[in-house]
Amino acid sequence: MKDFNTYSKEQGTGKAESGAEDLAKQMARAFEGKGEADILRAIYKEAEKGRKAGTLTDAELDNFYAAVAPMLDGAKRKKLEQIVQKLKKTK
Repeated sequence: MKDFNTYSKEQGTGKAESGAEDLAKQMARAFEGKGEADILRAIYKEAEKGRKAGTLTDAELDNFYAAVAPMLDGAKRKKLEQIVQKLKKTK
């Protein structure tokens, strides 16, 4: 995943499911061998940068959550939800 903006550009083009699948594969390759904490920090850092630059909207965060959450177990889904909520407060 280059950034959240790249991911969100695929939305609305009928590629939502394949885009999410591609995103998941890219993320898996990028974070192979890294721990959960490292992955969450990297996602948060990139998203926070987008929020501060004004290039990541609440709707894009919601789309990202909706695409990724079904691939996670309950505990990880809850962590992702908490991160999204925290990011929504960051501007």
